[in-house]
Amino acid sequence: MRDALLIHLPALRRYAHGLAGSREEAEDLLQTTLLRAVENQRQWRGENGKSWLYAIMTNLNRNRLRTRARQPLLQPIGEDLAVSDDAPAPDPLLHNTLMRALDTLNPEARAVLLLVAIEGCAYAEVAQILDLPIGTVMSRLSRARRQLSELLAHKSITSLSNR
Repeated sequence: MRDALLIHLPALRRYAHGLAGSREEAEDLLQTTLLRAVENQRQWRGENGKSWLYAIMTNLNRNRLRTRARQPLLQPIGEDLAVSDDAPAPDPLLHNTLMRALDTLNPEARAVLLLVAIEGCAYAEVAQILDLPIGTVMSRLSRARRQLSELLAHKSITSLSNR
């Protein structure tokens, strides 16, 4: 179990960041996922640990979003009180634009897009992780790509259809 966790840790961190949108929430989601995996390691059948871990994270994220929807909206902390982020981003403007565009996608579409485009999962694997029919994965991915492409084209960044 420990080896499977260590092998997939970088990919899980990327996926968590894509789902959560902020570094702090992503780290919380990652840690909760790892804790849940260790607690439920008897449920793992020893095959496809990557899909099993992604499924745990996806379900935890769904629960997180449901809980957040029931809570009152919190006010953001002003920039004078914000904690600085030491990790440099390659292009902060582009990164922020992309993260804002990803935030506009609904959580289901964002999860499919992140698993396919960033994590390199096959459609069948995404269907297993998200417990969806493969046709639903394909349609959500298509809509997510189109929506993201339109948003980024509107910002004069790029068009995914041109690649």
